[in-house]
Amino acid sequence: MDTLLLSRIQFGANISFHILFPTITIALGWVLLFFKLRYNRTRDMKWMEAYRFWVKVFALSFAMGVVSGITMSFQFGTNWPGFMEIVGNIAGPLLAYEVMTAFFLEAVFLGIMLFGFSKVPGWLHTLATFLVAFGTTMSAFWIIVLNSWMHTPVGFEMRDGVAHATDWMAIIFNPSMPYRFTHMLLASGLTVAFLIAGISAFRWLIVDRSQGVRATLTTGLGLGALLIPVQIFVGDLHGLNTLEYQPQKVAAMEGNWETGPNVPLLLFAIPDEEARMNRFEIGIPNGASLILKHSADGVVPGLNDFVAEDGTVLHPRVAPVFYSFRVMVGTGMAMLLLSWAAVVLMLRKRRGVEGLPTPLLWAMVPMAFSGWVATLAGWYTTEIGRQPWLVQGVLTTKEAVADVPAPMVATTLAAYLAIYVILLGAYVSVLFYLATKASKGERVSLRPASGQASTELVAAE
Repeated sequence: MDTLLLSRIQFGANISFHILFPTITIALGWVLLFFKLRYNRTRDMKWMEAYRFWVKVFALSFAMGVVSGITMSFQFGTNWPGFMEIVGNIAGPLLAYEVMTAFFLEAVFLGIMLFGFSKVPGWLHTLATFLVAFGTTMSAFWIIVLNSWMHTPVGFEMRDGVAHATDWMAIIFNPSMPYRFTHMLLASGLTVAFLIAGISAFRWLIVDRSQGVRATLTTGLGLGALLIPVQIFVGDLHGLNTLEYQPQKVAAMEGNWETGPNVPLLLFAIPDEEARMNRFEIGIPNGASLILKHSADGVVPGLNDFVAEDGTVLHPRVAPVFYSFRVMVGTGMAMLLLSWAAVVLMLRKRRGVEGLPTPLLWAMVPMAFSGWVATLAGWYTTEIGRQPWLVQGVLTTKEAVADVPAPMVATTLAAYLAIYVILLGAYVSVLFYLATKASKGERVSLRPASGQASTELVAAE
């Protein structure tokens, strides 16, 4: 493998690891605010118990995100110097806005949020929780602005081979930004919803039947059931926007080689790029045309339209985009079925969490990380689908890569992968350790001589 491919894999590995944690903190901050507001209103200790447990998960995720983000940012200089040389006049300010408007806000108020329960007035602690949640969302906003601009660049002009901004409002609110930002916020919400539901189901299965666990399990499942149909709708709008600005990506997602009407929706196939065809197709007749053009006769672009006269391929590798898109959609369908089935069972005879069968609860435990799977699959679809461009129509990945010996990149890639596997395993282990510890604490607290649960002790723990 050459330097270009190794550098792409290395950056992909770094951003894949990094994105796992902002995907949690973006939405978890707002869920924590919900828990705190519910406690402020009702003074029911189950909401404070929920807050105290999940704020630990937030702190752990925030720390992992910061560290991995710093590592990733170094690669702009070490592996991709051409990126900042050509589009740094636009990318640099956007990244600076993220630091000034979001990261500083999070850093200032995170300490109050984590350690100010009994040290500051309640309203100030609630305000700190809000500002941290707002900061994480603003951080996502600026990163998505830059990423969206790389897909649909507008508001600039090229001077001597360097991009210069001419309209910052056009750059910020570029054609794909609203769809990508909304899609990402919903992805974060679903990630957190199923993480909360999965960890809470685990605590329930190890015989923690506390009111706090009931509240978080209900909240996670309800949030997931609410957001997944919205995400499907927004995903459709995002797909139509991509069809307009990046038709070659949509063609790869659909595995469609020839432009034409009545294109089937392929459930499975093995794309063969050498033969420029698919093998072992299983599809729904007219499905792709109906989804993308809302008509069975709708014309869907084909990959063969994106080959230059000299034979240069101007579309991404088909198999990674084709399969990652189906992993994302398949995971979304699993989310829909699980969350809706659980909500129906909970509402049935108004039994609540008691109405959930044990097999369904066990299914929720691995689904705790389904948001990660869907998010990564979606990012692979959109980022690999942009190839060979780094900035669509402006800068290719080949033009931006550093002239570094391939063995050097391979060595650092191996080191990154080893460290990330260890850290990811440690992170997941700590999550379940915290869940087990909290559950044991709850069971102990249910044994006072009076027979009444010491919920204040649980909250203090």
